[in-house]
Amino acid sequence: MDPAEDSGFSTRSIHADEREAREGVNVGDVVSPIHLSSTYELDEVPTDTSLMDLDPGAGDFLYTRLGNPTRQLLEERMASLAGGTDGFAVSSGTAAVLTTVLATARPGDEIVAFDDLYGGSLKLLSALAEERLGMSVNFVDARETDNVAAAMSEQTALVLMETPTNPLMHLCDIEAIAELATEWGVPLAVDNTFASPVQQRPLELGADIVIHSTTKYLNGHSDGLGGVVVTDDPAITEEMRFLQRIALGNVMPPFDAYLVLRGIKTLESRVQRQASNAAALAAYLDDHDRVTSVYYPGLESHPQHELAARQMSGFGAMLSFELDGTPKQARTFLESLEVFALAVSLGGVESLIELPANMTHESIDPAIRRERGISDTFVRVSVGIEDLDDLLADFDRGFTTAFGG
Repeated sequence: MDPAEDSGFSTRSIHADEREAREGVNVGDVVSPIHLSSTYELDEVPTDTSLMDLDPGAGDFLYTRLGNPTRQLLEERMASLAGGTDGFAVSSGTAAVLTTVLATARPGDEIVAFDDLYGGSLKLLSALAEERLGMSVNFVDARETDNVAAAMSEQTALVLMETPTNPLMHLCDIEAIAELATEWGVPLAVDNTFASPVQQRPLELGADIVIHSTTKYLNGHSDGLGGVVVTDDPAITEEMRFLQRIALGNVMPPFDAYLVLRGIKTLESRVQRQASNAAALAAYLDDHDRVTSVYYPGLESHPQHELAARQMSGFGAMLSFELDGTPKQARTFLESLEVFALAVSLGGVESLIELPANMTHESIDPAIRRERGISDTFVRVSVGIEDLDDLLADFDRGFTTAFGG
């Protein structure tokens, strides 16, 4: 039987809505099958049926853009894990941000956004929302809620936050900003990719929308692309449904949905192991004489450590640090590592490392990057589940190669 909604996180990660998804399959599958069909045979010609009235949750399947059993199971499970009522699985994390913007704002509206977002989100807001869709975006340092309050106006239609941020590990006070957004009557959307629903659930803190790149922790194995939006607001649900099914056709393919469903089953175990490794690596780096700064919310030296302890149930597995050296030495450090893969993305079982200035945030103007603290020797790390001793030894190797014994 399916678990009750008050069951534990890992129990729901494995079993939520699984039995319903297997109905009609009588061979005893423990894992729900992948439904790859693009269209579905009907018993009779439908009458008085609108495409918007189709309810995949009730088994109303016509065409996979409109609804697919595998994607439907993922959407229901993510709604359960994120604490919402409705989920929408889309083609990528960036597509999830785009869908959120289009569901809440119109030409002439204003978006108040954290100034330290993922580079792709920053580009989407500036080059698409502002330059092509006629919206205005007010970027603020949301570490201080007062800065968000000062940016709000009658034209504000959406508050878009990310916490912790990519790559500077800045935090914002979700609960305080949610109260502010409610006062103004606008939705708060939070990109929760870095924390995952294991260690932070923004909807429970008052947010209206939560965004995840499923490519990262939810999938967890670096072999699938996607995004998901979860909400508990009926009006936003209607907008999301229209955009996903009709206007954009922005849906996650069934095979990718299956991969995310598989990954979610081990999500809590993976994230806990990754966070444990990250905490140890952060302490190691914090004590290293070739490192000038470490950005990790779990360190007491992090300026927002108390906020992280209050609104998160763990400190995540992402960290960044500033090397005390030249850009050439930074490149040598990364290129000499053997366990850490030099690659963008994050959240997989394998540890990844990158230079944001040359990789994930290369599209941002260099002057703006430097102003925000992303130098040419600033390193971002996604910590995996490898043995900690091997990760530490790999960093020792990198430091020795780049800076000498």
